[in-house]
Amino acid sequence: MTQNQFPRFPKHILAIGSTCVDIIINLHHLPRTQEDLHPTGHTLSLGGCAYNTASAIRLFGAPVTLISPVGTGLYGEFTARELEKRGFPAAIRVPDQENGCCYCLVESGGERTFLSWHGAEYTFHQAWMEAFDNDSFDMVYICGLEIEEPTGYELIEYLECYPDRELFFAPGPRGIFIEKEKMKRLYALHPVLHINESEALALSEGKEKEPELSCGETPVERAARILLSETGNTVIVTLGEQGCFCLQPDGLSYYIPAVPARIVDAIGAGDSHIGAVMGCLSLGRPMREAIETAGRVAAAVVGVQGSTLTEQEFRNIFQSP
Repeated sequence: MTQNQFPRFPKHILAIGSTCVDIIINLHHLPRTQEDLHPTGHTLSLGGCAYNTASAIRLFGAPVTLISPVGTGLYGEFTARELEKRGFPAAIRVPDQENGCCYCLVESGGERTFLSWHGAEYTFHQAWMEAFDNDSFDMVYICGLEIEEPTGYELIEYLECYPDRELFFAPGPRGIFIEKEKMKRLYALHPVLHINESEALALSEGKEKEPELSCGETPVERAARILLSETGNTVIVTLGEQGCFCLQPDGLSYYIPAVPARIVDAIGAGDSHIGAVMGCLSLGRPMREAIETAGRVAAAVVGVQGSTLTEQEFRNIFQSP
């Protein structure tokens, strides 16, 4: 399938969250205490969950607005400059707070570990949205990192003002640290959850009146069932080399097999996956097809260094071998 084969009646997507500098450090393995290692590579790249997701959405030709605050300092100037180059001029500048960065430790097998220094890029204030046509947005992406921050309540209050939007929520590995009241209010907005296996198991653990494992049901399927009972909406669970599992509100569930990939680094794989899902849905594709396409996009992302694809790398996905 080529990009031009998608129908042209897109929904407008709002992506709220971080853009930061990814400082990618390539290592044979993670260091132990007092160990002296020589990295095999070191690069600076634009990253951040919202930026990565918005970049994947835009590759499909879907209209997307990125609300990503940019602070001051060395990392803020780098972020603002790179956003401008890539067609996402910084819509929000925060003059009284520095921008953070993310140290991405990439092992030889491609697995990544993040050390995030949070700055202005993880904050949110409702007043920022006054300059935008808020009624024009049909779909919204948010990440758990912004919700976890103190200003996460302002973000939730903003989302509650537009309950009819389709909300897509990626809690991330720190989702379990988000305050229960915040999660309760978010779940009441019926978000589509996008999580990996460990996140699904952690978020569903210890729930009151937790249902027993049904005959033949896997732990992932059970976790998805628990989470759907709380959100009332689709749960998408990425499973790495095992592909992806999806449970829809009507009870339909299915597995999507993984696309074979040569792993360079796994930075941005989850962000590109949810971005591709949202991009396809914006263009009117069904959920199952959207997830299948997202698997192909994520496989391409792990095959390059950094968190995003160029337009040519994206086009290559849909070219016949």
